[in-house]
Amino acid sequence: MSRTVYCEYLKKDADGLDFQLYPGELGTKIYNHISKEAWALWQKKQTMLINEHKLNMMDEQHRAQLEESMVKFLFEGEDIVVEGYKPPEK
Repeated sequence: MSRTVYCEYLKKDADGLDFQLYPGELGTKIYNHISKEAWALWQKKQTMLINEHKLNMMDEQHRAQLEESMVKFLFEGEDIVVEGYKPPEK
């Protein structure tokens, strides 16, 4: 059974996440206020950020940088620009 949340990113009611994907208070906030659709959009952006900036998730500073970008993207409406990213040509 799916649950509905008011998604702060999409600014509308949408299917909520099935479970908390991120730890701590921020994870609870994401679970309660971010939809599956918005989370999927963040995951694509996150992958681009990791690849283009060559972030190492074992590095605490890189994890903090990624978390800051996630908060800006999901809750502050900021479009995260990935410098150097070129979409694949068709």
